[in-house]
Amino acid sequence: MLTEIKRKFIELDKKKTEVKKYFEELQEATEAVAKEVGVDGHFQDEEGTVYKVVVPAGRFVKFEQIGCQRTRRAFLDEKKGDLSLTAARELGYVVEGK
Repeated sequence: MLTEIKRKFIELDKKKTEVKKYFEELQEATEAVAKEVGVDGHFQDEEGTVYKVVVPAGRFVKFEQIGCQRTRRAFLDEKKGDLSLTAARELGYVVEGK
């Protein structure tokens, strides 16, 4: 049975792909700007915000204490998920695929 908590999780998990793609695109754009203006280079946008390319001093790596794995989403033509179809079957679920 899907509770509201589970429905909310599923809704947010479906957005993960979009968010991941956004951050990948942002990183690519950041690297392109760095290549264009150089480290310590800077520029200003039309709204007055100033940007400066820097090498971050360092960041702590965040490890999640708990997570959820899932099988691939066939309707999105995903090749695989974190949870294998075999493992899902072993848990008692009916899933299609190899």
